[in-house]
Amino acid sequence: MTAADSTTDAATRLRALIAADATAAEAWELFDSLPAVRVEDITTGRWRGAEVGTGHPWDGMLVESGWYGKQFDSADSVQPLLFTAPDGEIFPVDPRRVPLFLAGKVPVSALRPVRRSLGVLRTVLRTTTPRARLRNLEFRGKSSAAMIYDHLPIIDIFRRVDHDTLLGVMDMRGLREPYFFVLYRDR
Repeated sequence: MTAADSTTDAATRLRALIAADATAAEAWELFDSLPAVRVEDITTGRWRGAEVGTGHPWDGMLVESGWYGKQFDSADSVQPLLFTAPDGEIFPVDPRRVPLFLAGKVPVSALRPVRRSLGVLRTVLRTTTPRARLRNLEFRGKSSAAMIYDHLPIIDIFRRVDHDTLLGVMDMRGLREPYFFVLYRDR
């Protein structure tokens, strides 16, 4: 199998995983099969996020609340949370201002008013300071790029699907189940 075939296979498997009601075990299987991506190989700029539904209590929470993705400007300058306001503006949010403790405790439908309020809330939530950094980190047998939050016990670990797509998993202290997501490089 050529590298191109391997990339096509990984992208096909990811699309199938997203389309299905996947399990965490299936998501881990794909994640573990993917090649590592090094910090220096991650293209700087904005990346659009999507969730991989695995039955995690947080499934749907970020997307329904207006999550857009992440911004990588350099290894030491990362915005871990970008949100989209109702007017279409994409802005970075300080993760400390996001009530993560509510995730999985309120119904996803309760977040619709939050999304509609982002235009007003952006002045309170917005940050201009980078809130995370990228480092190569050993995780599940491979050294790969990971995003380390500055003020929260969260590390997002990435594996390469293809040049424009990363599969990520959130490793958060106290989170019993893995939370999987995808990042697509904005053009």
